[in-house]
Amino acid sequence: MKLRSQARSRTILWGAIPVLAMTYLATAPTVPFTSIPLTVPYAAESPGPTFNTLAEFEGKPIVAVTGTETDPTSGNLNMTTVSVYSQLTFAQALSRWLVHDDTLVPIEQIFPPNLSQTEVDHQNKVQFSQSESAATLAALEYLERPTAVEVVDIVPDSAAQSILMPGDRIVAFAGQPITEPSQVREKVLAGQPGDTVELSVVGAQATPETQPETKTLTLGKNPDTGNAFLGITMGAVAADGTKVEYNLKDIGGPSAGMMFSLAVVDKLSPGELTGGKFVAGTGTIEENGTVGPIGGIKHKVQAAADAGAEVFLAPSANCAEAMSKTHEGLTVLKVDTLAQAIDQLNAYNSGGEVVRCEK
Repeated sequence: MKLRSQARSRTILWGAIPVLAMTYLATAPTVPFTSIPLTVPYAAESPGPTFNTLAEFEGKPIVAVTGTETDPTSGNLNMTTVSVYSQLTFAQALSRWLVHDDTLVPIEQIFPPNLSQTEVDHQNKVQFSQSESAATLAALEYLERPTAVEVVDIVPDSAAQSILMPGDRIVAFAGQPITEPSQVREKVLAGQPGDTVELSVVGAQATPETQPETKTLTLGKNPDTGNAFLGITMGAVAADGTKVEYNLKDIGGPSAGMMFSLAVVDKLSPGELTGGKFVAGTGTIEENGTVGPIGGIKHKVQAAADAGAEVFLAPSANCAEAMSKTHEGLTVLKVDTLAQAIDQLNAYNSGGEVVRCEK
């Protein structure tokens, strides 16, 4: 056992065992002694795999940019993840906490009780898809490249079904030009279920000479919120023919957004953001480039350190937790926006002044 685990066990073991044991006994149903071991209502979080967004995954670039000239890249821009273990017995949970230094969290934080596993997986995939779209838009806007709104998917039995198609581009809403998905969302939410709206749309096979077609739709009602509902999933794309695709499978959630944006910027701009170094990080990304906090950052920092990273980019709101343990040779930099993350990397690579996370 590692020394840090031994020290930790001396201080908290005797208090922890009763808490876990009482929770285990209080939640466990009465079953025969010979039954399969019962599980505790906790999940364990630990450092997960980390992926270089400048590299390939299963033979494809994790961030593929086509339709335009790209700039050579080097080094690493690694996104980081958290591994989650559930269906743990009391002994397994205790072992992961004391021996592996995992974090134990109530199972409902990972798997909400009102959602099935399939629904949770779908929700994570949707978040990941939205994160990819926001990453693309944030990068293109940072680079001052024109953007457009593309229909990614249609919700069955929604207002858009049979009227819009995946690949359609929405260029105007009620006569007003559209360049970002958030503009469509704002206009839909400003309406009421039953309102009639007009969209100017060009199809997936349109040429620069193709004239937009007017599509008339009646807004539906969101079954969860009661708000007006168009019924489409949208993505941000480059308006100049540049195509950005993300080829990382079986990863959910929005926390890779900033690293995806950095990879797009690195491939579409002169020079190398990494300076040839091993950079890792995490953080959500908004369409306007704002970087948001994520969960499990201490495990992501650990994963980056274990992989050999020299620099870690952390959302400012996560700085205290990111610095809860010192990692020799790893510099943790504080970021709030995509532009700041790029400025921080440029300053670090040139020996300039950087803003570090503090405890």
